[in-house]
This record gives sequence, structure tokens and C-alpha cells, in this order.
Amino acid sequence: MPKLLMFHGRECPHCRAMMPLVDRLEKETGSSIERHEVWHDEKNADLMRSYRPILTPQCGGQLRVPTFLNTETNDAVCGEMPYEKLKEWATK
Repeated sequence: MPKLLMFHGRECPHCRAMMPLVDRLEKETGSSIERHEVWHDEKNADLMRSYRPILTPQCGGQLRVPTFLNTETNDAVCGEMPYEKLKEWATK
């Protein structure tokens, strides 16, 4: 099973909107998404920065939250999105 990561900010309204969708995805598909808060946790921010070459081309040229990464395929999606898009990304 691929390793899925979510980078988010605690006060980010888009991140907060995605959390129930991530919970739903985990329940419905059995997937597990590791959540890494990057605004207040420097270790997590460093982890996100370590993926900069993969994330920035797929996220408008910058690191932003929320960002989702599949570490096996190096596929990333960024921003708030409908559940169907998140599920399609996570299950391909």
C-alpha cells in the first residue's frame, strides 16, 4: 500500500475543510494518511521542504497547504478539493 502524506497548517481553513474528507477516505478505503502539521512543527516543515522538487511543480511553483503526497509514485495534489478528487488520487 502506498505511503500517503498530508501537509497542513493548524489554522488553515482549507486544511480544516479537508480533515473530515481525509477521515472519510481512511474509513471507506482502509487507506492511512500520515498528517504532518507544518506551520508550528519545524521537523514536519523540514520534511515537507525535503519534497520541494516533487511538490512545487505540482503546486503552482510553491509549497502550500494542504498538500497530499504519495511517496511511492511521487504524485501530489494541492489545495482544497472535493472528496471524489481526493479519493481518485489516493486510490490510483
